[in-house]
Amino acid sequence: MLNNAHPGIDTVIPLYYDDPVFKDGSDAMRGDDQHTGAMFSYLSSEQRVPADHRLRPIRRMTDDALRRMSAQLGRLYAATGRPSVPPEQLLRVLLLQVLYSVRSERMLMEQLEYNLLFRWFVGLSMDDAVWVPAVFTKNRDRLLAGEVAIAQVAALPPGHKTVGGDKGFDQRAFVDAVRATGATPHVAAKTRYSAVDSRTTRHSGYAVSQRVRKRIEEIFGWMKPVGLLRKLRHRGVERVNWIFVSTAAAYNLVRMRTLAARSA
Repeated sequence: MLNNAHPGIDTVIPLYYDDPVFKDGSDAMRGDDQHTGAMFSYLSSEQRVPADHRLRPIRRMTDDALRRMSAQLGRLYAATGRPSVPPEQLLRVLLLQVLYSVRSERMLMEQLEYNLLFRWFVGLSMDDAVWVPAVFTKNRDRLLAGEVAIAQVAALPPGHKTVGGDKGFDQRAFVDAVRATGATPHVAAKTRYSAVDSRTTRHSGYAVSQRVRKRIEEIFGWMKPVGLLRKLRHRGVERVNWIFVSTAAAYNLVRMRTLAARSA
């Protein structure tokens, strides 16, 4: 009786591996496709994003700029009342919309709902609620009214800056405006009545600017298909200008990331 109730190991092993339900060609060790949602996750979004992901340097530059802009952003909000959407998160979301060519705010909020990479970049945890498109748009317009542009996020680091251009920009008003920003106008000089003189043209950097100024067309070539400026999605001069500057700033961040990688 005992031998029949408790078969020995020599009997159990053949029964396990020679089960008649496993026929020739079957995947005996294949895992089950079970759709069971886990209640807890032990990896943060920071751990899931690769260390060499292309968004990481852009996130670092953006965070540094947002810390410098904190006081300016704080002046846009009242001291009392219901807390609003953090402006830092709004600006990060707008950058993502340009970088990933998201056509509308509704699609952007949909991506933010389930896209782990987007949540990490914006600063949302897995459990944080995503804003409805109307709330997002209203808060975005608040930044527009406060003249807070993403261009400030993509501000060039301290250093000597030059602005190249063809002879059409060799005008006194334009040259003076460029110099007022702290940059040096490297526009192509006219034969007569030029607004730039030998104090500018004698430097070797001036010749370099004349060779590379054609790259401005590359910027528009990126902004139209990637930044979706081929067909405008907004109305009003101020709003369109804000979107244009924001798209140019996103390109600036991408370019700064590329230059930093080359110099590393």
